[in-house]
Formats: sequence, structure tokens, C-alpha cells
Amino acid sequence: MTTHPEPLGEPATEMTWRHRFTVLTAGTTVLLFAWGAFVTSINAGLAVPDWPSSFNSYDPFNPWPEWWRLMPVLAEHGHRLVGALVGILTLILAVWTWIADSRRWMKYLSVGALLLVSLQGTLGGLRVVLLSLDLAVVHACIAQVFFGLIVALALFTSRPWLTGDRGTYEASDARGMRRTAWLTVAVLYVQIILGALLRHPGTGIDPMLAGLHILGAIITTAAIFLLFRRASARHRGTHLLYPAARWMVVLVAIQFALGLTAFVVTLDDSGMLDPSNLQVVVNTAHMVTGALLMGCAVAAAVDATRLGRDPSNEKYTDPANSVILQQPSLSR
Repeated sequence: MTTHPEPLGEPATEMTWRHRFTVLTAGTTVLLFAWGAFVTSINAGLAVPDWPSSFNSYDPFNPWPEWWRLMPVLAEHGHRLVGALVGILTLILAVWTWIADSRRWMKYLSVGALLLVSLQGTLGGLRVVLLSLDLAVVHACIAQVFFGLIVALALFTSRPWLTGDRGTYEASDARGMRRTAWLTVAVLYVQIILGALLRHPGTGIDPMLAGLHILGAIITTAAIFLLFRRASARHRGTHLLYPAARWMVVLVAIQFALGLTAFVVTLDDSGMLDPSNLQVVVNTAHMVTGALLMGCAVAAAVDATRLGRDPSNEKYTDPANSVILQQPSLSR
């Protein structure tokens, strides 16, 4: 059965601006990922030895005279500043959503994002205080969960989601499409965990972890191509599922090349005690591309969740003019 959902209305001006703000938060989070990857790549995670202060100072902009002239300190303290910016943006987003959005589950998701970013900041600080590489790995893994949630919040405030204009789809294979999409998210997340375990100790390449990561890359690539094949065969009319799957194919090709380059360069720079500029650039790009893959995978999976399901009786009420827009439910 082919369903042709009709648009149910236009999103409010407030929602449009909140969507833009959420996209800004997501973009700033990607910047934070890049900065954090740079910190790890140059082994600068302990360049600032204390937390929550920096060099026993609570001045965020000048904790040490001309601190920006020392690259490790610039990297680590700059990472803290960008992290604080993401935290502030998330706080604003949570308060804004709680006040303006009539959807109760959106309020809870926004608060969840705030709790996650707070946990992230705490883990990052404890990693310094406790000198814990294990916390560095957990810090990296939870960051991807936070980013996925921000991507989902951006989707939930977008025009295609609010209006219900999802294009055409085959309801008969909706369940299989949903399973494929969420399986891709799960496989990709396991691969990110393996990458964090391989990368954060900073003592070279562990043969067992490297082998698992390479095997994971093959499985992840296969899952992405399966998702793309199914989406391109029957779901080209979707606003996010097919475009997200298409971008994932492009990104996984880039990621595969970056990963292979990183492997070769790291073998050349034995021990990673003095990483070359090429190694820093490749490793940072590899991490950022992985985050972008996760964002696309979450967008595809959330959009796939709507396939084969009629708009629910849950509604979003425009606070400006009381226009009611029907909402597709994730819980049905």
C-alpha cells in the first residue's frame, strides 16, 4: 500500500527560529568534536592540569598570561571554552523548548540533552583530575549520544516533520526499513566505541583493537550500503531517509580512506610520541567524519520510524496563533 501523506500546516515562526538555533547547536557540537580530536591527536589532554579551574584560575578567557601562545594549552583550554559554549546553547535550547513547545516528549528530550551535556563536562573534568584514560573513552562515546539527540531535536523542529509532508513510501516494508536503519545506527556506534578504545590510550596501535576496528569498518560499510540500497529502491520520496542514506555512502567512502591513511601514518609514527602534522589532520578528520556519519544515521533512523504509520493524535500547538499541527508519534 502506497501512502501519500498530505501537509498538515506550516510551522510557527517561533519553531522556525528554534530549528535554526538547534542546527546552530549541532554545528557548534561538530566544532567541539573537531577541537577535541585535535587535543587527543597532539596528546594535549593534560596540558591544563586542574579542573574546574584552569591553572587555579576561574577566569575563562585569561587563566594564564598569553596562554594562547602555547599550542597544547590553547588546544585544551580552547576545548573547554567551546564545550562551555555548547553547554550554554543546550541550556538555552532546553529552556526554550520547555516554555514554547506543547509536545511533552520534546520537553523531556531537551532536558535529556541538557543532562547529557552536563555529564559530558563533568566526565571531561574528572578525566583530568583522576588522570583516567578510561574516562576519556567514555567521554568520547557519550559525546556521540549527545550529538545524535541534538540532530533528532533539529529534525523534530523541521518543516518536513511538523507538516507531515513525507513524500511517498511503501508501508508494506516499513518495518524492515526501520530495523535496517536502527541496526545501522547500532553498528556505527559500536564502531565508534572501538575507535575510541583504539585512539585514546595514545601508545600506538593495539593489534587486537585494530583488527576489531577494521572488521567493524567492513560491517559498518555493508550496513550503510544495505540501508542505501533499500532506501533508494523504495523510499526516494522521503525528505530525510533517502538523502541521509545517500550522504552516508559518500561519508563512509571518505571515512574509509581517512582510516586507511591514519593506520599507515600511525605505523610510520611509531608510539605516537611526536605525531606529525599529517597524522593530526587525518586523525581529526577521521573523528569528525565519524560524527557526521552518526548524525546522518540518526536522521535516517528517526525518519524511517515514521514509515507506515499514520499521524497520531498528538498535536503541536502554535503558541502564537493557536494553529494545531498533527504530529507523527514515535511511541505508537
